[in-house]
Amino acid sequence: QVQLVESGGGLVQAGGSLRLSCAASGSIISIRNMGWYRQAPGKQRELVATITDGGSTNYADSVKGRFTISRDNAKNTVLLQMNSLKPEDTAVYYCYAGMVLFTSRNYGASYWGKGTLVTVSS
Repeated sequence: QVQLVESGGGLVQAGGSLRLSCAASGSIISIRNMGWYRQAPGKQRELVATITDGGSTNYADSVKGRFTISRDNAKNTVLLQMNSLKPEDTAVYYCYAGMVLFTSRNYGASYWGKGTLVTVSS
């Protein structure tokens, strides 16, 4: 199994910045996809950004130009640099890992962290 531990959430004023980090642990050889999703109160969970082990990225339109995702394949970590934050970015942010290859040579489909709260005040 995979354990995903997020950190870096908190309270920030509009226009400010935060950096989220997520570390994956377990008997892991590689992780194909990593990323961040978020869920605001009363809304469905939505994609924020994803990145493959080859470095290909995908962003939600609402965060393009403001957020940057990166990862360290050797350390199985993924970062989300969030700049120019807006009140509408307030949500619980969840780390995601998909297509995980374990030392057993089995694949795991998808795993989620417990989430970290980001609150942006106006």
